Amino acid sequence: MPHGRHWLLSLSLIALGGACDRGTAELTQEQQARFQSEGIVRKADDLEFRYTRDPGGRDERREDRRSSIVVTKSSILVHKNEKLGLEITPRTRREVSVERSGDRIRLRSGRGRSEEIWSFVPPDDPAGWTSDLRSVTGASEGGKRR
Repeated sequence: MPHGRHWLLSLSLIALGGACDRGTAELTQEQQARFQSEGIVRKADDLEFRYTRDPGGRDERREDRRSSIVVTKSSILVHKNEKLGLEITPRTRREVSVERSGDRIRLRSGRGRSEEIWSFVPPDDPAGWTSDLRSVTGASEGGKRR
């Protein structure tokens, strides 16, 4: 490969790599306005979430997902830019719980085969994050909202 082409290929690969390393915190204007009106309590961008579907079941599936989280006085949103991972609002009908083990926090949603766990280590103050998440879900320590 001639030197000029090699340089161009390298430059293209660097540009593609940068595009793939995009952050996860972008929201729609509607989401931004909604969260501002609800009052943002906590927010963290580009965290590693451990996503588990059907935990303990025979179809259990786990994967790490880089996502962001927004916690307001009435909502929780785990998202990758405009793509929703988990959304908890006052209208949520699924069973929801918040658990803490050391620095790791688990958001459980659903039951049985449809249960999902989004677990993460917050950037700071795990006890405060846990308390604020529980305020949204209406669950006390170890309790669940139905």
